[in-house]
Amino acid sequence: MAKILEGPAMKLFNKWGIPVPNYVVIMDPNRLEQLGEANKWLRESKLVVKAHEAIGGRFKLGLVKLGLNLDEALKAAKEMIGREIGTSVVRQVIVAEMLDHDEEYYISIAGNRDGAEILLSNKGGVDIEEHWDTVKRLFIPLDETPSIEHITEVALEAGFIGEIAERVAKIISRLILCFDVEDAQSIEINPLVIRKSDMRFAALDAVMNVDWDARFRHADWDFKPVSEIGRPFTEAEQQIMDIDARIKGSVKLVEVPGGNIALLTAGGGASVFYSDAVVARGGSIANYAEYSGDPPDWAVEALTETICMLPDIKHIIVGGAIANFTDVKATFNGIINGFRESKSKGYLENVKIWVRRGGPNENQGLAAMKKLQEEGFDIHVYDRSMPMTDIVDLALNS
Repeated sequence: MAKILEGPAMKLFNKWGIPVPNYVVIMDPNRLEQLGEANKWLRESKLVVKAHEAIGGRFKLGLVKLGLNLDEALKAAKEMIGREIGTSVVRQVIVAEMLDHDEEYYISIAGNRDGAEILLSNKGGVDIEEHWDTVKRLFIPLDETPSIEHITEVALEAGFIGEIAERVAKIISRLILCFDVEDAQSIEINPLVIRKSDMRFAALDAVMNVDWDARFRHADWDFKPVSEIGRPFTEAEQQIMDIDARIKGSVKLVEVPGGNIALLTAGGGASVFYSDAVVARGGSIANYAEYSGDPPDWAVEALTETICMLPDIKHIIVGGAIANFTDVKATFNGIINGFRESKSKGYLENVKIWVRRGGPNENQGLAAMKKLQEEGFDIHVYDRSMPMTDIVDLALNS
């Protein structure tokens, strides 16, 4: 699952006929001046400026400004862009038309293994949680689409009146299409409003999660997913994500600055197990990583090279449980090639490598790892008889 920011989500809403305010996303405040010359609504409307980042509590942090003219919006954008919030940096803002309205509504849709569930309430906005008893639910089984009439009935139950209920039902039907075709996993509109100027609906905010592995089906997805770790993805993390999207199996990487124990671990829970083991013993991890599902050796090689380039590492833990179908020899070939390539580039100086693994073709894979000792690698290799976390103890005590 990948979260996308408000701007890309609103672009997809537009695509599926879900109305949104006029808006622009900018990284350079000077761009707003240029856009103001070309867009009448920027010059004549009251504006909202928001940090276009995955930062919670933006309003309380002063990262949402309301009711601005263009000059004030430009000033707000200059103040926000570049501002550091914890480990995050505001790199872009979204500037939107501020719509005069009275009521605020709430709509969401989320998938599960049996279908999807729609939630709706006529008491939306920032206080929706205080009005959760007003939320009505509509479950949609797999391969079924509810009729407008059925959705209207639920809208009436949620407190929407007459024509408003019918119009909300039409918005929801478009939202279902967006959800299905765009490979979404959840969408939330809060608030949905009726603007006073023309009595049309508009989604003022959008939260959307999509199946990022399905992006090969969407040539118009010109956005990147939001990092859920409190900062943008690093270049190395993005490169591994791009590889992960193209292969059978999986490779993952998250960098953890300041650590000196690098992890190159198998999936199936072992990656989390080893991470916890290092931290529980007072160690400091330099990354989280895993390879699983029998990925091709070239992908594992790329992951290995990336991990070997992490700064200030003293140990690399190549750990895993006993694999069911991942070919140990093949994946170890990728790791070995990655080690050799990294060493040729000057990496792995004074780095100890600790290996523990079992599974299909483990004897050949472990033997190939041991041969690296003959090439000058400080590598220590153990088979399935070694308890999984003992290599962590050996590394920390060495």
